[in-house]
Amino acid sequence: MAVWGYAFFQRALAAGLLVGLVCALVSFFVVLKRLAFIGTGIAHSTFGGLALGLALGVNPLVPAGAVALVTAWSIGLLSQKGHLHEDTAIGIVFSAAMALGVVILGFYRGYGDVFSYLFGNILAVTGSDLMILAVSALLVTAFIAFFFRDLLALAFDEETARATGLPVTPLYLGLLTGIALAVVVAVKSVGIILASALLVIPAATGYQLADNYRSMLLFTLGSSLLAVMVGLFLSFYLNLPSGAAIVLVATLFFLFSLIPGRRKGLG
Repeated sequence: MAVWGYAFFQRALAAGLLVGLVCALVSFFVVLKRLAFIGTGIAHSTFGGLALGLALGVNPLVPAGAVALVTAWSIGLLSQKGHLHEDTAIGIVFSAAMALGVVILGFYRGYGDVFSYLFGNILAVTGSDLMILAVSALLVTAFIAFFFRDLLALAFDEETARATGLPVTPLYLGLLTGIALAVVVAVKSVGIILASALLVIPAATGYQLADNYRSMLLFTLGSSLLAVMVGLFLSFYLNLPSGAAIVLVATLFFLFSLIPGRRKGLG
């Protein structure tokens, strides 16, 4: 039977397209606004939500998404209203979420179930997982499409955006919400440890190859989708860990973008 005939591969392929799309859109703004550490913090915070979901017997992505959203909003509000630097707020919030996960694991003995989410497995995506990914992808895509110009202004210069009357804090919280949902999408595919890579590497590749923001977005989308697809096939045919395969392919694309003569760059 051809690979396309397997139901699990069809689900993985659909999930891969969603992961590539959402992570690319979010990655574009993560790189421009230098929010890579926030993505890492939110990704690690989902450990607490995953542990809670497994302990309660529900789909772990649901409480993981809730924890990711709370983490994102807490970081945003603490940094915007609490007069804390973003890195300080990230350290406080994601450490608390990780500690919650460790405490829950003290009562719940399904360690293997939780640790399977550390590295992810896109080939193990279920129908309910796919539904959660689809809803998350729809919300993120709609938000970014509707507020693209405002988000670009925010990423380029926050103070200028504020001076022109843009609602900076709501836009920033909305962007963090998008990052949180993208993390949830990525965790199932590449795991907690590598999720932040998909929020950085695609746009970093696009940044090197493009000479304007429009082409950067196109390169970001292309490299992200292609990395997920190539990594998925390598994982299936070579029996490789899917998350690691996807991230390594994305990294190879980034290294390719650094070749002299190909690099243009916005910077």
